[in-house]
Amino acid sequence: MAFEGYCPETVDFLWGIRMNNNREWFLSHKQQYVDTLYQPTKALGAHLFQPFLDKSGTLIKVSRIYRDARMHHPLPYKESLWICIRQDVEWWAENPCLFFEINPEGVDYGFFFWKPRPAVMKAFRHSIAKNPEPFLKMMKKVEKTTGMSLSAEEYKRPEVCLEKRLARFYLWKSNLAIIRHEDFGPDTFGPELGDRVREFFRKLIPLYEYFTQIENSLPLPEGATDRAQRDKEDLL
Repeated sequence: MAFEGYCPETVDFLWGIRMNNNREWFLSHKQQYVDTLYQPTKALGAHLFQPFLDKSGTLIKVSRIYRDARMHHPLPYKESLWICIRQDVEWWAENPCLFFEINPEGVDYGFFFWKPRPAVMKAFRHSIAKNPEPFLKMMKKVEKTTGMSLSAEEYKRPEVCLEKRLARFYLWKSNLAIIRHEDFGPDTFGPELGDRVREFFRKLIPLYEYFTQIENSLPLPEGATDRAQRDKEDLL
């Protein structure tokens, strides 16, 4: 199934589930969910994953609307669907990813590194201090081609940086992101959306691969399996 875009009925469903998050409403609109939201999102995911098919260890996840009942959330359904391209790891939040999300307000997509381990950020700082040029060249190109700067939650007491041009990067702690938002409109309701997202991902791949390489160079933390189980709802 090729991605043909979303439609106004997609938006109607998303607002409907936000205002009527209950089983009775959902069951009466389930076909609308499948036809206008879930199936198009799966098709979009397949389109976005094409450039990654030959990259070992990389996978794609397409979320479901159903919440995990074991999490005891007061509402049974999510208000959005997302696509996540990442490494085959147990807890996605500690790893960089390329993502797409559709919700009642529109669509968001880009690069996200939510909760990098302190050891990963320490290794990152060590890497750029030792050999800054490849990273600086990559970041300049990524931010120029995307037209966006990477944002991040910053350390309150960052490690001392002796080189001025690296000081900005020593501040990064978590929530590393380059994310583009689009409101719903005519451009959302067609296959061109898939091409725009895929092109944006292409520009972000060097950033994604840079942090993936640093993450993969370090041993897994203790308790990774237990943490993955606690956050299972966020995986699929």
